[in-house]
Amino acid sequence: AVTFSAPSWAARRVAPRAAHPRAFLPARRSARQLFARGKTPPIRPAVRFDGRVAVVAVDGRGARPGYVTFRGGRTGSVSFKAIAAPDEPTILPGRAYETMTVGIPKESTKGERRVAMAPETCGKLVKAGFKVVVEKGAGIESEYSDDDYVNEGCSIVNDAWKNTTVVAKIRPPSRAEQNKLSDAQILFSNIYPRQDEALVESMRARGVTTFGLDCVPRTISRAQAFDTLSSMANISGYRAVVEAANAFPRFFAGQFTMAGNVPPAKVLVVGAGVAGLAAIQTAKNMGAVVRAFDVRAAAREQVESAGAEFLEVSIDESGDGDGGYAKEMSPEFIAAEMALFARQCEECDIVVTTASIPGRRAPTLIKKEMVEMMRPGS
Repeated sequence: AVTFSAPSWAARRVAPRAAHPRAFLPARRSARQLFARGKTPPIRPAVRFDGRVAVVAVDGRGARPGYVTFRGGRTGSVSFKAIAAPDEPTILPGRAYETMTVGIPKESTKGERRVAMAPETCGKLVKAGFKVVVEKGAGIESEYSDDDYVNEGCSIVNDAWKNTTVVAKIRPPSRAEQNKLSDAQILFSNIYPRQDEALVESMRARGVTTFGLDCVPRTISRAQAFDTLSSMANISGYRAVVEAANAFPRFFAGQFTMAGNVPPAKVLVVGAGVAGLAAIQTAKNMGAVVRAFDVRAAAREQVESAGAEFLEVSIDESGDGDGGYAKEMSPEFIAAEMALFARQCEECDIVVTTASIPGRRAPTLIKKEMVEMMRPGS
């Protein structure tokens, strides 16, 4: 026998089958007993359990949801408490919808090797209650086999767009992929709405709920985990310098030997955002002499902290925009920075451009004539 103690009701009673997950709950505080299933209470307010959610029906007059908790005591007693919940919600906040299916399609853009979710990420969704389907071969280019996804509880399908509630991908959907979406689906992807208004209109016309990961404001701390631009920019800045070092015909770091000296490579980084700082740090770690330019005055401290020389023009104009991004500069400022870049291209061996303005195409800062002024092998 297990004792049920109800905090809202004074009495308690030992019931032989009280441990059963279904019980009867008194409708009034004046009712002095809690009854296990199989007993006949004077009033029949049945409690039906669905996980932690209880639906309370009193005298057949309808049901309402409630929350039920059990707590075991040291003496073997079990505390039982029912709390009425609002009429509308029937699923606990934060609990995964078990009917929702997440689809991970294979990226169709030529040269794209990424996949929207790694197997371990999919495994977390599966444990949370979601169903995850992955298109066959979606992770091959990222060194994830289909078996890796299966081991995490995912299903491998030929088409991850069909019969899915949520579709997660890297690149914006192509025209062919847009035709596969319906108003019952949710899309998580990079969208770039200001650069592709036709895509936005297509999603609106189809009624697709769309979350543009590239539009998540990085100034909100809770949203930084979804900031795909910063994470990819960090990789891009690092990779740019690594590939430049591979193509550069000399050492990055200076060499001082008995046979002679080789000066270190000179690197110019245009833009000191996430990608620019990653490029600066990588080039410095490889022994190069690094110079950097950014229209934002706040970038000076970050550039100098990374060990690079901060370049600036004589025009006093702030380039700080909303959310820590750069803004578009005046024609006078642009002319001055172009003259600066022309002088630097004559001296530098490697130029890495990372400057960007949110929602627009990256500005063309290094002109053809500047490239022609660079030394052979640069």
